[in-house]
Amino acid sequence: MEDYTLSLPSYSIGENVYQKIGEICTPYGTKAVAIGGEKAINAAKDKILAAVKDTKIEIVDFVYYGGEASYENVEMLTHNKAVQAADMIFAIGGGKALDTAKALGETIGKVVFAFPTIASTCAGTTSVSIMYYPDGRFKKPFFLKKPPVHTFIDLFIIAHAPTKYMWAGMGDTIAKHYESTVSSRGDELKHYHAMGVTLSRMCVEPIYKYGPAAMEANKTGMINQSLEETVLAIIVTTGICSIFLTMEGIIDYNTGLAHGVFYALTSYPNIEKNHLHGEVVGYGVLILLLVDEQLEEFRRAFEFAKAVKLPIKLADLEISADELSSIVPKVLQMKDIDKNPYVITEEMLYEAFKILEEYK
Repeated sequence: MEDYTLSLPSYSIGENVYQKIGEICTPYGTKAVAIGGEKAINAAKDKILAAVKDTKIEIVDFVYYGGEASYENVEMLTHNKAVQAADMIFAIGGGKALDTAKALGETIGKVVFAFPTIASTCAGTTSVSIMYYPDGRFKKPFFLKKPPVHTFIDLFIIAHAPTKYMWAGMGDTIAKHYESTVSSRGDELKHYHAMGVTLSRMCVEPIYKYGPAAMEANKTGMINQSLEETVLAIIVTTGICSIFLTMEGIIDYNTGLAHGVFYALTSYPNIEKNHLHGEVVGYGVLILLLVDEQLEEFRRAFEFAKAVKLPIKLADLEISADELSSIVPKVLQMKDIDKNPYVITEEMLYEAFKILEEYK
């Protein structure tokens, strides 16, 4: 047995959690550079500045991350004077902004604190950054030594963000359970992998129970139990599962067919332009459950998707069923399906897509 160290996320959640910035961040330095998306910075900037006003922390600058989670943008940011002058990085925004800032921190050896402004992915608590080519095509995961030092989850900001992000986040979150339980089936799991697979049930049950009501709350900017439970499932639970599941720096148990479908579809420009990661992954979950012949869970996932209007047909993703001859081979090329209890064949995929297209 080899020695190992596993670092789990530390987080604060509520409406006034930025008030804890001084207390939590000061031990790591006095100068912070805030990096994120333009809309995210606009949403969080005033609250962050107000929170650090009477502390020893100075925000050196607010810097746009570049628009894509790419190594090119990480390289660009390493030359930014504010980044060079800072002791720590405040990562602000959604998945791609957070992943860019996390990769930057790992590259230049500076600590990262996360400030997710939307509940779309678990990027705020994970120890992996999903990296893309500059044109938006998936490239590869970048594994970090540990997750952000602390994650500040401001429910007021998230509740007032566009509902589409939480909507897509739910699709991505339920995938964690189905993918990890399928990919680990039949294996004798190490403790951390078993922890991740077992905990993954908390990625699906709260979403089915609270998700629809959380979306309604999000539409009106309301903060209630449904919203909080859904945000925690998307940002925290899924992030912790990912850390357990990727302990060895591999994706075997942390991904699967649902993500294979997503990454295959990123070759269509309209996916990157008009659709969100979790939205498409949610569609991939339906394909996974059909291929795996989990018909009861398929019906459950389908009815949920239908209720919250996640995609259930290729047309919902602006793709014609005539494209299947191109889509299926792309899915089979994805490394996400390498770790599966059985070989996924073209016939299985064609049949699953066909059933889903006809299912009502």
